[in-house]
Amino acid sequence: MTRLGWPLRDVRTAAVVVGLLAVLVYANSLRNGFAYDDVHIVVDNQAIHSLGTLPGALVTPYWPTDFGRELGLWRPATTSTLGLLYAVGGGSPIAFHVANVLGHAAASVLVLLLCAALMPLSASLVAGLVFAIHPVHVEAVSNVIGMGEILSAVAILLACLVHVRGPARSGWGLALLIGALYAVAFGAKESGVVLPGLIFLLDAARQRIAFGDVARYIGERWRLYLVMSVVAAALLMGRYTILGSIANPFAPLGADLLAEIPRIWTLGEVWTHYVRLWVFPLDLYSDYSPNVIPISLAWRVDNLVGAVMAIVVLATAWIAWRRPELSPGSSSSRAAALGVVWFVIAISPISNTLFLSGVVLAERTLYLPSVGLAAATGWLVVRLSRERPRGAWILLFLALSLSVVRTWTRTPDWKDNQTFFNALLRDAPHSGRSQWILGDEFLKAGNTSQALFAYRAAINILGGHYALVTEVANRLMEVERYQAAENLLMSAWQAQPRFALAPSILSWLRAQHGDAVGAERFARVSLAVYDRDPTRHYVLAWALAAQGRWGEARQARGRAEEMAQASFWPQWMYLAYERREAGDSVGAYAALDSAWASRSSALSRQTLDAVRVAEFGLPSLLHADSAQASVAVNK
Repeated sequence: MTRLGWPLRDVRTAAVVVGLLAVLVYANSLRNGFAYDDVHIVVDNQAIHSLGTLPGALVTPYWPTDFGRELGLWRPATTSTLGLLYAVGGGSPIAFHVANVLGHAAASVLVLLLCAALMPLSASLVAGLVFAIHPVHVEAVSNVIGMGEILSAVAILLACLVHVRGPARSGWGLALLIGALYAVAFGAKESGVVLPGLIFLLDAARQRIAFGDVARYIGERWRLYLVMSVVAAALLMGRYTILGSIANPFAPLGADLLAEIPRIWTLGEVWTHYVRLWVFPLDLYSDYSPNVIPISLAWRVDNLVGAVMAIVVLATAWIAWRRPELSPGSSSSRAAALGVVWFVIAISPISNTLFLSGVVLAERTLYLPSVGLAAATGWLVVRLSRERPRGAWILLFLALSLSVVRTWTRTPDWKDNQTFFNALLRDAPHSGRSQWILGDEFLKAGNTSQALFAYRAAINILGGHYALVTEVANRLMEVERYQAAENLLMSAWQAQPRFALAPSILSWLRAQHGDAVGAERFARVSLAVYDRDPTRHYVLAWALAAQGRWGEARQARGRAEEMAQASFWPQWMYLAYERREAGDSVGAYAALDSAWASRSSALSRQTLDAVRVAEFGLPSLLHADSAQASVAVNK
């Protein structure tokens, strides 16, 4: 430690320094509000706004939007934490940002403490400091929904620390404690599934585990691995029950082609970004979709360099792994190898290597993997200080100072939606997501032609990705471009018939046209894929009632009411038909009035008005509104 000129020789003092620095460098994030995905998951998610409805949110997809199930995310630990913070802070963003900053400080301290059990305090302090201020973590800490990354990482680091400080033979008490932390980590973020691999890595780094030692090792740790297996099985079963699959059904945005071509061509370039983001994190983006990282169809210079770099790093780590085992105060180069292998294990669920994940690359997903990189960096700096102490001090000071500045200046990019959008368009205007967002912004401003141009650009860049196509179709319906929306939805449905969203929206679109037969058809298609959507049951009930098929209509209505109450016009139209069938004309007219009050578009107004006139013999409300408007103008 004295070689670096630090007076810190006590782990508690070092922990205080790391924790305080982590808080101070992100202090300006407390001025941030809700931005981008925060709006969907927190602001507009009514299920987490009340402690009474929060339990129900824990058994639904993490994303509360239309395509929440298709995204393949279920994070009950994160959802419950967001709900509790909403209750504590009354919905104020500062409560969430305080929690993120304190969580990051806790993670940084845990990095220090875990490393201190494996290497000298000097290297551990460097690792903790680097982790605390590294700019690649800004997205996870400054964005409210980054809480999932932080919560999962804190639980994993705490579990690892408990493990390395525990006895060689795991008892039931220790196994259950680590199992509980595993449930939090996996329930907060899907990548938390890697804890068993990290536990084994830590054991292998601290002792010799050859083939002949496997029986001994299992005898010492079987309770721990049994508990973690039970936890993993329970959470995977929950994912399958709620989402209909274990892994993420969506390919990365704009990268559907990765399912059909050798991924190594694209992953080679992704690996160069991993190195760049850690070593020289100047250019940081909120989006790494195609046009930022292209989908490679053959070997090129960029991806070849990345592949060679990965092979060299892994080979070097293998050589370093052959050094003596790690222990507190140990200076073995195995620490650097452990850091590399930690990164490989932690990044594996979202690396698109074994299976496709939801992103090609995202800075927030590097939060847990970067623990290994921080540990390797700490070891390298201390190793350099033995040969060139002054150079090591200067290098570390400059790196930390520049990182603090980059982190501090990037944090405000998540202040609010507009600031985030401006930053994304500034940093990556050529990305498909930028064009998608630009289309949304043009649409909000009433510039439909420019919005359509931006949407076309996004689809040209990202292809017919299901999430993009269905979301653009929704936007087009909002501005009454129904034919274009229907064309997009039909293409999405034909391309991905295993997803329920496109036929679900089509059923609503046909209902707005007053097409009961078409609405029934697409509602049934949607419900055949996912039958827990109450909205589609309500649409189906209306469509069947409109066709006079009352037995089926009542059955569909009953299923809808078992799941949720609703207040939109097909529900009221069903009641109007039902009251008329029962001879209750007053009740039927009241239901028609409620349907008119809950109408959502000009098309639905036309449909409702036509039904009122043709089927119920009532005067046209549209003509009445037009007449009143004409009188008002004449006056």
